[in-house]
Amino acid sequence: MRAVEYTRADTLDAAVALLQGDSSAAPLGGGTTLVDLMKCGVAHPSRLIDLTQMPGHDDVEAGESVLRIGALCRMSDVAEHPEVRRRWPAVSEALLRGASQQLRNMATIGGNLMQRTRCGYFRDPSFTECNKRDPGSGCAAMDGENRGHAVLGTSGSCIATNPGDLAVALTAFDAAVHILGPDGHRVLSIDEFFPLPGETPEREHPLGHAELITAVEVPVSAAAAHSCYLKVRDRVSYEFAAASAAVGLEVLADGTIADARVALGGVATKPWREPGVEAALIGRPASAAVFREAAALAAADAHPRRHNAYKVELARRTVERALLTVSG
Repeated sequence: MRAVEYTRADTLDAAVALLQGDSSAAPLGGGTTLVDLMKCGVAHPSRLIDLTQMPGHDDVEAGESVLRIGALCRMSDVAEHPEVRRRWPAVSEALLRGASQQLRNMATIGGNLMQRTRCGYFRDPSFTECNKRDPGSGCAAMDGENRGHAVLGTSGSCIATNPGDLAVALTAFDAAVHILGPDGHRVLSIDEFFPLPGETPEREHPLGHAELITAVEVPVSAAAAHSCYLKVRDRVSYEFAAASAAVGLEVLADGTIADARVALGGVATKPWREPGVEAALIGRPASAAVFREAAALAAADAHPRRHNAYKVELARRTVERALLTVSG
């Protein structure tokens, strides 16, 4: 058993200072991901900086132009917030389809965005080939069991799937992530927050060691208000997506699609926006035929491996079903 020191931070500035002064310290939100990684021997922090007692970072503010979610908000609180359910239903549904109720009651929004892949090779140190865990060691999933791995955004170094649900909905609706660090405050688009693995798959977010998420903002839009999140998985309860889709449509009175948002989950190394599908929808009638034609463009750049080629067709069918669902 490794000894771990515990420190409670009273403010964000104090937490940043504590992290800056200890390169082996880790921030602790809900702990539902970090504790798992510590148990399986992947994470080895010498010190945990508890963020959960800091006031003022667990509020949901649904304004006229933007939804602002504090990083310490619990997943269940955001999912059940009446304004989120009414004006950003895909965000609510994505949260409700992630994890179990017990975990949603503990896990924070900031921690959810920082969760790491569920790739079995990454989470089992007995497999020595994992570029995320040990850069330069290789990727055992390339020629191993890769049924659950990514077909989009992959590289020669990594094909691990991003496990998030919330991040997919945030990607569809142009969310921004607010960050505080030693150099002050900055904002990243949700697309920037999840880089492609490239040759550095160990770097899953462009955050410095002492930087912390403070809030997430999602703009108001008609497409977000008419949206849904569809998650397809091997079993209904407590399972990660084989494929998922967050979609939103703004449909005019004459039935023409004025705006469309489509993002995929479960099939890529990051939450995957589908601009080609969106372009194929905008300006056309909201009909089953149009949805089928546009959905066929999803996962166009897929690079499947031996066991996961089914995800290409599954992604397209998931998008089509989600479009049919949200259009009524």
